[in-house]
Amino acid sequence: MTISSAPTQEPPAVDPATIAVTDTLDCSGLLCPLPVYKASMALKRLAPGEVLELVTTDPGALADIPALARRGGHELLASATEGDGRQRFWLRRGEPR
Repeated sequence: MTISSAPTQEPPAVDPATIAVTDTLDCSGLLCPLPVYKASMALKRLAPGEVLELVTTDPGALADIPALARRGGHELLASATEGDGRQRFWLRRGEPR
């Protein structure tokens, strides 16, 4: 697994092993726009400060999920690309806008 920091002007990525995950959403096999849509719905169900771990196989998610975080006021804590083509994202729910 390769860990990368969020592609924004945020602080460096957090080690995923230290993140307390509230919920996990597996969107493997789904293509855009479904991973973004489902992640957005899952984040709405969380309380501010809770963390969603998102698993995807859609290459577009590498750009789409950080954009979702920025637009939604959420924090992308970390992301990882695995050897099998899966991407994982850890998103902390922001305050409602």
